[in-house]
Amino acid sequence: MIPALTTALSFILYHGYEGTEGVTGFPNIGTYLIFGVILVPVYVMVAAWFIGQPRDTKTGLLGVSYLVGITAQMWIGMFILTIIIGVVFYGGLPEPFAGPGP
Repeated sequence: MIPALTTALSFILYHGYEGTEGVTGFPNIGTYLIFGVILVPVYVMVAAWFIGQPRDTKTGLLGVSYLVGITAQMWIGMFILTIIIGVVFYGGLPEPFAGPGP
């Protein structure tokens, strides 16, 4: 490709943003906030299915399997979307699959 064209396309696609070297895929404050604070009501609800009265283990396991299924669908969908966004807008695969940065 022509160097000037490559530079122009790089400016248009990347807008001056660089990769997040060493950060992507590792837990940070947002991960701890979501799993440690925001999801506490969900943890209490799941515990109540098995500890509370009246207790119905079959229904509790059904609820847990629904939660796992919904969570897996969201995470897998976002994973695929992240890969597509990386390829289309940043010119390559995200960091766990390729080197850091564009």
